[in-house]
Amino acid sequence: MSATALREQMVALAHSMFMRGYSSGGAGNLSSRLPDGGFLVTPTNSSFGSLDPATLSELDAQGNWVSGEKPSKESLMHLAFYRQRPDIGGVVHLHSPSLTALSCLPGLDPEDCLPPITPYFVMRVGKLTLIPYLRPGHPGLADEVAKRAPHYNAMLLANHGPVIGGANLREAVFNAEELEDTARLWFTLRPYGMVLLSEEQVAELHAVYNAKKAQSVS
Repeated sequence: MSATALREQMVALAHSMFMRGYSSGGAGNLSSRLPDGGFLVTPTNSSFGSLDPATLSELDAQGNWVSGEKPSKESLMHLAFYRQRPDIGGVVHLHSPSLTALSCLPGLDPEDCLPPITPYFVMRVGKLTLIPYLRPGHPGLADEVAKRAPHYNAMLLANHGPVIGGANLREAVFNAEELEDTARLWFTLRPYGMVLLSEEQVAELHAVYNAKKAQSVS
């Protein structure tokens, strides 16, 4: 996809999420890897509902700001994800309601904050790891993301919200939506109990997903 098309896609996907309540005001940020090795990032204090393709922040391959409006202060977190995962082409950070609520709960398993409720959560996200609280924009967030990125497609920032990667921005957005839906289902079912997928069922899903992924690469 061309750089121009990626700019237009970022604006369209962001607007879609804004209209469905996944981001409000100036919350959240998106990024996409460019064909030349650089990156597009949503600007600081920008709204998902009113992005302009022409003013998106552009970074070079080293992460230096080269054009557009000033990038989000959390761009370092995005860059850390990309540097650890060459297979990642898009990153989404949201303050979506259900996942942000989940990030504020006590007693979460730091290795896996949500159980295997649905097959699509297992295939798209796998496991959701927890990053201990650091203020937004803290450089330590990038370090924490870098530690976990080789092993996780999604991370939950304590008292903050999720960070999710995908092979491209469209896939990252789909993964983020699946994750938010899973958190909402978990809150809905929690008072009643729930039937989880078994270890055997999870293993089967991983095997099928990995086989399809290998075929798409070959």
